Amino acid sequence: MTDLHPFIAGLPKAELHVHHVGSASPRIVSELAARHPDSKVPTDPEALVDYFTFTDFAHFIEVYLSVVDLIRTPEDVRLLTFEVARDMARQNIRYAELTVTPYSSTSRGIPEVGFMEAIEDARKAAEAELGVVLRWCFDIPGEAGLAAAEETARLAVDLRPEGLVSFGLGGPEIGVPRPQFKPYFDRAIDAGLHSVPHAGETTGPETVWDALRDLRAERVGHGTSSVRDPELLAHLAEHRIPLEVCPTSNIATRAVADLDEHPVKEMVAAGVLVTVNSDDPPMFGTDLNQEYGVAARLLGLDERGLAALARNGVEASFLDADGKKRLLAEIDTYTSAWLAR
Repeated sequence: MTDLHPFIAGLPKAELHVHHVGSASPRIVSELAARHPDSKVPTDPEALVDYFTFTDFAHFIEVYLSVVDLIRTPEDVRLLTFEVARDMARQNIRYAELTVTPYSSTSRGIPEVGFMEAIEDARKAAEAELGVVLRWCFDIPGEAGLAAAEETARLAVDLRPEGLVSFGLGGPEIGVPRPQFKPYFDRAIDAGLHSVPHAGETTGPETVWDALRDLRAERVGHGTSSVRDPELLAHLAEHRIPLEVCPTSNIATRAVADLDEHPVKEMVAAGVLVTVNSDDPPMFGTDLNQEYGVAARLLGLDERGLAALARNGVEASFLDADGKKRLLAEIDTYTSAWLAR
């Protein structure tokens, strides 16, 4: 599979499941930690490798929130957002739906209008300077409860920034049932936003059913446990409800024991529309190019198979029709030229 790495590096891609703060590279995290020396986050990029080694999902959340605590001003938000886009550009990611948790910032004192202006300024600069098109998914941090849900829905609907396309739900699943968030998803959907909650990452397939039935999910974040329920797999395949699969993330958080046991093979065999994503890439020591390499090994893909995977990402996205057409054509042109060499 090593021979596929140059092809993957140049392949135009879309990414649909990648977190804003979780995409902060060691360089950016160390810069933010130096700005805020009262934090326990290391300022040495090399020390961050050990810091980002997780014992379980709960430990991951603890570390993740310590990085969230480094984002304290609109200037921090703008820096983070643009530098994430820069890292995406290096991977030939042309389009990304970045999961943003505004509640984590506004509840820590960042003015809500300042927050919106910061991400929008970075978004416009990223497209103009880097050629990366960013869109936002505002997600509820489930561990913060219904007050966070209310605030996230208000920010999404009442202060809706231009780049916002979807509404999500992240954080722990255990002890955080999906149905309680139905009123907030209803409000967001009524305002024209798409529903993209996490479900079935660390809990069973019943959580995915809850996301589909109560939250009207159009895509499902992770959905790892869906393979335990043949009826659910058939439903996802029949209704073309994509799964946002993040293989290395699932190993890092211990949601899946071993990469060779990852259920992506069963998902694809059942006819489910699968997209491959990096989730929180620097925290998990990965990026989208590496995840495509993992998928190639697990699924036995060649260049055409990888191009089809890239097309899945575009087709499952909320990019406008013309944008999809252009990006799909770019994937096809690149692949044809590569194979003609």
